[in-house]
Amino acid sequence: MRKITPLDIDAMYGAILTLETLGEAKSFFRDLLTETEIKELAERWKAARMLATGASYTQIIKETGLSSTTVARVARWVKKGTGGYRLALKRTGSLKK
Repeated sequence: MRKITPLDIDAMYGAILTLETLGEAKSFFRDLLTETEIKELAERWKAARMLATGASYTQIIKETGLSSTTVARVARWVKKGTGGYRLALKRTGSLKK
């Protein structure tokens, strides 16, 4: 198997940035990922949105099916990550002020 380089990863991000509509994004991600992978990403994004509104870990676990470890990891990245979650939460109007 060929090793993935930072340029390969940047090329993927670049492809994502070319998508203009929800339909295009759905098509691209469905081709790129399995249905299970899409659901896993959606669960993490839902957890981030719920954390931003002040939901408890217990409520998030119940609604998403995520493990407490994953919810804690998402919470850590929302609070002290690279800013990606917070930026997306802000831009989608999901960030609690």
